[in-house]
Amino acid sequence: MTSLNKAVVLVTGANGGIGTQFVHEALARGAAKVYATARNPRAWDDERIVPLTLDVTDAASIQTAVEAAPDVTVLINNAGASVSSAGILTHSDDEIRRNVETNFLGPLFLARAFAPVLSANDESVLIDIHSALSWYAVAGIYSATKAALWSATNSLRLELAPAGVHVVGVHVGYVDTPMAAHAPDPKTDPADLVRTVFDAVEAGEYEVLADETSVQLKAGLSAPLEAVYPQLTTTKV
Repeated sequence: MTSLNKAVVLVTGANGGIGTQFVHEALARGAAKVYATARNPRAWDDERIVPLTLDVTDAASIQTAVEAAPDVTVLINNAGASVSSAGILTHSDDEIRRNVETNFLGPLFLARAFAPVLSANDESVLIDIHSALSWYAVAGIYSATKAALWSATNSLRLELAPAGVHVVGVHVGYVDTPMAAHAPDPKTDPADLVRTVFDAVEAGEYEVLADETSVQLKAGLSAPLEAVYPQLTTTKV
């Protein structure tokens, strides 16, 4: 179990709806400092919050962040990119590359870069924000990159465990942020999501299924593909 009390937290994508909640909730739980990172960091009205420039798709930016934040004990890979169309065959080349670099390579390279920092502390945590769509391939490259991150998180969990770093993977469906503004389905409040994640961290859990969608999709992983994707049974005319 890991307490957020006196922790030093780094949040990627801190300007967004989920990222902002991670910043505030970490402080509410006693964090000593929060590095609020973004490509264009904003000002925060709290001396415990340190704005930090970070582009997770840029190796030099990641290295600069490691050097600027050598005391991190909780790393939250929250930054992400979305897609405008569902079909992986219809995405533009740039859209595919942006999703791969932001949703998969960025979090992976950031975790690798901060691994020595986290491993040097007694109680460190790595939190990766996946998606319910990691397990349901209806969002094209977005689903593919989140599935890849899920797999990488499992690898990181095993490799970092001997150093005492606790790795948590988070799955959630739509969250009530601008990224999901187009979706008519029910959405999780960002504040509720973040509280659920930190509760899981403090309870020593490895995985967060933050909503019923995530619960159902994980349960369906062992089902026949025709049950998960009924469109496969449609006869081609």
